[in-house]
Amino acid sequence: MTSASAQPSRIECEIRGHIAYVYLNRPDKLNGLDMAMFHDMVATAKKLRKNRSVRAVILAARGESFCAGLDFKSVSKNPSMLPKLFLRWPWRKQNLAQEIAHCWRDLPVPVISVIHGNCFGGGMQIILATDYRIARPDANLCIMEMKWGLIPDMSGMVTLSRLTRVDIAQELTMTGRQFSAVEGHEYGLISKLADDPMAEAEALAKIICEKSPDAIAATKYLFKKTWKADTNKALRWERWVQGRLLMRKNNKIAIANGLRAKGTEPKPFIDRTSFK
Repeated sequence: MTSASAQPSRIECEIRGHIAYVYLNRPDKLNGLDMAMFHDMVATAKKLRKNRSVRAVILAARGESFCAGLDFKSVSKNPSMLPKLFLRWPWRKQNLAQEIAHCWRDLPVPVISVIHGNCFGGGMQIILATDYRIARPDANLCIMEMKWGLIPDMSGMVTLSRLTRVDIAQELTMTGRQFSAVEGHEYGLISKLADDPMAEAEALAKIICEKSPDAIAATKYLFKKTWKADTNKALRWERWVQGRLLMRKNNKIAIANGLRAKGTEPKPFIDRTSFK
């Protein structure tokens, strides 16, 4: 599968088995975000959402860096770009700038980001919206918007509040300083450090793909709805989501596999049902 575009796509997407490999593909510009990148990334996420055979996504980047952030040279050449990113249609919950990151949080399957080189500004907000962030220890991170007199506006306020303390989030945002992936791991912004983050991501994705795709999608949905919610709300969502899983085909397959005799092959799960 590849993302379709009239011009060469800024995003590469290949599906191997049940894993979708998505690459930011503008290496000559350190994967800086221009308008085509915004459109191609959102379009790719929408295609993956419809593909029920996909059970995990690995989000990585070509070239020397994951993402240098918003391409301000492109902005200066295209003054209408910022209004197009910032303005929100009345029937949508988010604008395009927010959607490029939040689309991964909205995906019904786990998204694992693989980070190397520099990950600045918009690139940082994209990885914060993924479910797991595996980085090389020497990766360089930055919430860079303060450099341009701006605040993180690509869903960063949603994801930072779920991953780290408010004082850490404020300090990194207000100073716009660069920090290592090792420091990011200490703050809770990076899930795991690895010399070969792609290998770690693939190992995790393969484990996830062995589980019921319905239960995996339900788990992501449940945590999205209940994380930091009050107790009664969390319990209501827990009951409702579990009720949607009970005695469906993948639930029955999981039970049968759990009870199977030693040495027998597990039954394969069917593609996930719609869960949103």
